[in-house]
Amino acid sequence: MSAPETPPTPRDETAGDVFSGENRARLELDAKDVIARYPKPRSALLPLLHLVQSEEGFVSTAGIAFCAEQLGITTAEVTAVATFYTMYKRRPVGDYHVGVCTNPLCAVMGGDEIFAGLKEHLDVGNDETTADGKITLEHLECNAACDFAPVVMVNWEFFDDQTPESAKKLVDDLRLGKDVKPTRGPNSLCTWKQASRVLAGFDDGRAAEGPQAGAPSLAGLEVARERGWRAPEPAAAPAPADEEDAE
Repeated sequence: MSAPETPPTPRDETAGDVFSGENRARLELDAKDVIARYPKPRSALLPLLHLVQSEEGFVSTAGIAFCAEQLGITTAEVTAVATFYTMYKRRPVGDYHVGVCTNPLCAVMGGDEIFAGLKEHLDVGNDETTADGKITLEHLECNAACDFAPVVMVNWEFFDDQTPESAKKLVDDLRLGKDVKPTRGPNSLCTWKQASRVLAGFDDGRAAEGPQAGAPSLAGLEVARERGWRAPEPAAAPAPADEEDAE
């Protein structure tokens, strides 16, 4: 009988060097900055998880321990949050996280075809990273951009009205290091780690770049403006049904 194979060391356990020495001291200052924004320290857990993700590209066991120490809570409490929200990754992510919406509207408009085409083109499965470490591919739930379906997101920036061909060109350009501009939002893409730091609440100086809403999203507002429609003042708004019944 052959000896059983030694199980591989989880990639999650190999990280942690960033949470020591001078780098830890810097991160502790950043953590204090984040925590000070909230009335209770534990309310800062979500941005702190983004902070540690910005250092390693994912949330490692060491990152979870760091958050727990900064907030005075248990690692179990941190782990419960880190494993609940899909924006936190427990394995290293490529420089560009490419998410394809496969919820109903995007799916029927071509999202399923885009996702299948990218899996074959990149030779990866769902939530897997290319060998060069550039692209992580994942199918996503609704991105609240149904009027631009099918939608692809790269590091949470929108690429609207995609096709299998345009999506393949997008990932090819990213792997080649070409300048890629989202349909809406900033004028260029940042890396996954940089995006995580922004989500932790640290300004990268690009917040005012580009529009966040496009013409389809604003169509209703344009009609209201043309016709002079306005929402009623709070005092003039009709009372909720339960309040009327109480009277």
